[in-house]
Amino acid sequence: MSGEVIFDPLVPLWLLIALAAIAFAASSLAVWKNMAGWPWRALAGLLILLAIANPAWQVENRAPLSDIVLLLEDQSASNRLDTRADQTTSAADSLAAELADRPNTEVRRITVGDGQEDTGTQLMSALNEALAEEPRARIAGIIALTDGHTHDIERAPEMPAPFHVLLTGKPLDWDRRLIVENAPAFAILGEPVTLSIRVEDMGAAPGATRAPISISVDGGPPQDYMIDIGRTVELPLTLPHGGRNVIRFAVPPASGEVTDRNNSAVLQINGVRDRLRVLLVSGEPHPGGRTWRNLLKSDSSVDLVHFTILRPPEKQDGVPVDELSLIAFPTRELFLEKIDDFDLIIFDRYRRRGILPNVYLENVRDYVKRGGTVLVAAGKEFASAESLFRSPLGEVMPARPTARVVEEGYKPTVTELGQRHPVTAGLAPSGEGDWGRWLRQIEVTARSGNVVMSGADGRPLLVLDRVEEGRVALLASDQAWLWDRGFEGGGPQLELLRRLAHWMLKEPELEEEAIWAEPVGQTMKIIRRSLTGNVGDVTIETPSGEKILVPLKEASPGQYETTWTGPEIGLYRLTEGNRSAVVGLGPAAPKEFEETIASAELLEPTVDSQRGGILPLSQGVPGIRTIREGRPAAGRNWIGITPRAAFETRDITRRPFLPAWLALLLVSGLILAGWLREGRSSA
Repeated sequence: MSGEVIFDPLVPLWLLIALAAIAFAASSLAVWKNMAGWPWRALAGLLILLAIANPAWQVENRAPLSDIVLLLEDQSASNRLDTRADQTTSAADSLAAELADRPNTEVRRITVGDGQEDTGTQLMSALNEALAEEPRARIAGIIALTDGHTHDIERAPEMPAPFHVLLTGKPLDWDRRLIVENAPAFAILGEPVTLSIRVEDMGAAPGATRAPISISVDGGPPQDYMIDIGRTVELPLTLPHGGRNVIRFAVPPASGEVTDRNNSAVLQINGVRDRLRVLLVSGEPHPGGRTWRNLLKSDSSVDLVHFTILRPPEKQDGVPVDELSLIAFPTRELFLEKIDDFDLIIFDRYRRRGILPNVYLENVRDYVKRGGTVLVAAGKEFASAESLFRSPLGEVMPARPTARVVEEGYKPTVTELGQRHPVTAGLAPSGEGDWGRWLRQIEVTARSGNVVMSGADGRPLLVLDRVEEGRVALLASDQAWLWDRGFEGGGPQLELLRRLAHWMLKEPELEEEAIWAEPVGQTMKIIRRSLTGNVGDVTIETPSGEKILVPLKEASPGQYETTWTGPEIGLYRLTEGNRSAVVGLGPAAPKEFEETIASAELLEPTVDSQRGGILPLSQGVPGIRTIREGRPAAGRNWIGITPRAAFETRDITRRPFLPAWLALLLVSGLILAGWLREGRSSA
């Protein structure tokens, strides 16, 4: 129970003040005039003012509320290192038990984990949420059991009670950390890229000056180096292939360090070609030649050398070939000396006329076997005696001409195998008549490779093949330009030729037998592409060496997919059949392992704002004392909480001091007394 006098004026305060001023002026005038009844009249005025002020005795029926102590338990990755998790749990249990034994005290235990998407420890965010759920007037203390590393200190709230930090860890803790300071997202193939790395020791380190480091690409054999500790080192690295290259840096674990989780880093750098050099050899001018030229020139990264034979075959004027061009074309330099500089050679309706001797074509054949790529777009001359097939280049051709040219309209069709091949997958028309017709096809018989498109009466139209280290493609028609012109609706000519050119250039995303993963955070989308359809479960080897079998499902013809979440950050190896790949999950340097030595430096300003304390748990769990608000809240092996004496009001009772009838009676009596006193004085 609690009682107090309250005033609830019947008129606004300004009016009450004005009435008091009038009453005071009237009383002063009566005194000045020496009126005998002025004391009675003054008391009457005072009583009237008191009645208007409406005083009352208010009694509250209160129920006391318990004090609340917030106990924050840091369960983030950095606070689970070594024995810190046991330290935190043991201290939290001890403090919770001691607080529970105190009268009128409740404990709220709050677990603080890792933030989403590598945002680190969100200690202050958790504290804000806890304070939003509890009345601040009941908070008697806040205790955080942590290693001191929080990544949202800017969200620190205004503390309603003493804030204490009980620091985990040990005084002699030390750790070695690998830092990748600079690594580009893209790098040009064949050119070294410079990576900046540093190894640093933190805490009570043993004082070593150098440390070994190894670098491996796509899980291959590592390259070992020795670098100075604490100094940034620049290492050159040349990417071995285009597409995603997974690079792992690692420093061997040292005896006594807190963790080896920050001794390695995984980066993914995309390898891109600087310039693609393409040699286009056109046997004669025709509409399809412009199509090839426009396709290749539309890509700014392509350096195109175009060689066109201008004399039509029916013209025999006796002029020597080397006198037909204004500028002598450097055929020897291109086909003998510089041939390996080209990424792709295209023969468009080329026929043997003696311009390119057999020795040049033999060099082109050898260029393919060494890893080069040749695309032949065949016209009717491919079926003649002047065919490229009847040259040394025929040895690597995937199909043999029958000497027949089909001159009739037909619609190109993607074969069943072509629906699984990345060059033609998804190109098939969705309805009848979506593709326009072509009007000519060279009849060929496939000898090797994959027939991905067929033409008239199911004859092979597009044949792709691998020859030793190189690749060869044969398009048995010169009519692709009809799609480009929109004949009878046209077709996906640009996309088909673009994919074909990129497959010839060995782009990783167009490999017909491949496995790769697309990581997002700690989840990866695993993709396996195969022409055979005989695909089993994929074996995933985790960074810790555990092997897990994950089944794949066919998402589209020739493509099998699944989504899987990795249990930890690091390098994963994927294997299915004879195909393998590596992928890195998580950031290169997780925030939780950037600082692993316990330190409360970041939290000191927040602790000092409420005169709290920072005590190491390595010296034992501190005791708890009761302190008054504003007093120092921590000392040697103790921390303090401030009782809040909060309460809940159950009901309120009010009793007026001066009922209206009594006020009226008293005022009337005083006025009458004053009148009588003045009457007698005048008599």
